[in-house]
Amino acid sequence: MATKIRLRRMGAKKAPFYRVVVADSKSPRDGRFIEEIGYYDPTTDPVTVKIKEDRAKEWMSKGAQCSDRVKAIFKLAEIID
Repeated sequence: MATKIRLRRMGAKKAPFYRVVVADSKSPRDGRFIEEIGYYDPTTDPVTVKIKEDRAKEWMSKGAQCSDRVKAIFKLAEIID
């Protein structure tokens, strides 16, 4: 099973709030996921990011691939270089 670390959209219309989740690469964007490892809120100033760093690193060591936006969030949170 190929896993990805990606965003799951939550929140109201025009007020997005995202959860960072580990999911099967074939599951839909807001579909079933394996584990929730954090959240990202772009509507606040500054942007709110809360990630369980140990779980994110563990999933990446197991071979989970990050989406492009999640890579940028991890760099913002200083989880990866």
